[in-house]
Amino acid sequence: MYAYITGKITYKSPTDVYLETHGIGYHIHISLNTYSEIEKLDEVKLFTHFHVKEDSQLLYGFFTKEEKELFQLLISVSGIGPNTARVVLSSMKPPEVQKAIVHEDVYTFNKVKGIGPKTAKLIILELKDKVIKNVDGPIISIGANHNTNRNEALSALIALGFPKMSIEKMLDKVISQSDPTANVENLIKEVLKQLR
Repeated sequence: MYAYITGKITYKSPTDVYLETHGIGYHIHISLNTYSEIEKLDEVKLFTHFHVKEDSQLLYGFFTKEEKELFQLLISVSGIGPNTARVVLSSMKPPEVQKAIVHEDVYTFNKVKGIGPKTAKLIILELKDKVIKNVDGPIISIGANHNTNRNEALSALIALGFPKMSIEKMLDKVISQSDPTANVENLIKEVLKQLR
């Protein structure tokens, strides 16, 4: 119904804004991602999604068209409502959500409040092909096997007796700095070097 609304921000919080245009104030629900983009702005253009239920009519706003499209993809998944989709987009930036879907990264989705393993797998199953069609090459080119290598390396390091929380951060840091084709053995070796 509404593609976007441009107006003056008369109220803002990490979850909502009031956007005034032509004397009408629109109450728009936003993600933390959008809030971080508009925090210092007085006027803004928000791409909107009008969500109608039996008992409510709500407007959701997004700083970018990409975030709006990702929100609409997420709510197309059975069991994912607007609030859960907004939590996902508040926990991760849109490229991170796309990357997690393309790489079948169930673990990353599990870190989002309200997303369990079953829901994460459902999101990946239903959206992977759609996301691949719409994203740039770099997200896909890293390769789905990289996530498998990460999980195997993490399991091996935990089996060696290292605490999951601290080792996980170190492993992610190593992965971000390593060759995308790095195998499990090399990832483990790099983490062990950092521990010395």
